[in-house]
Amino acid sequence: MKKIILALVTVFVFTSCDQQKIAFIDNGELINDYQGKIDIEAKFKVKDSLFKKDTDSIGMAFQKEVKNYQMNGAKMSTKKRQETEQQLGQKQQMLQQQIQMQQQAMQQEFQVAIDSALVKVKDFVTDYGKKNNYTYILGKNEAGSVMYGSDTNDITKEVTEALNATYTK
Repeated sequence: MKKIILALVTVFVFTSCDQQKIAFIDNGELINDYQGKIDIEAKFKVKDSLFKKDTDSIGMAFQKEVKNYQMNGAKMSTKKRQETEQQLGQKQQMLQQQIQMQQQAMQQEFQVAIDSALVKVKDFVTDYGKKNNYTYILGKNEAGSVMYGSDTNDITKEVTEALNATYTK
């Protein structure tokens, strides 16, 4: 009987020592403070600014053509006026489509870059958890996957610092 009790106590001691290491990360904070994402946003802000300048200059050139037509339209024959109006209408439509296609391509390029950054963050957190012997690293977000966590279990800052350190290399 003593051997059974001793065996049970030994098993209990060993199983109770096998603590699971659990922490959480504030997903939004981690992503927003990730230098890779910050750089992507800065790059696309510059691209967007250049895109707006290009579209403004194209628009101004087109407006110049329209103004020129309005000034000289009265001197044209009815047939020539109709042809010019049709050409201007087609040109306007073509310019709008071109601008819209460029804008969609830029948005798609941005989304691909952001998605790639999110995959890098996810992979990094997985590796970080394995290297630091975490059983679980939970994600805290607005949806409430972690409603409460002790600050001692919040590893957001240290993971963000480690992630940014690997990014700058």
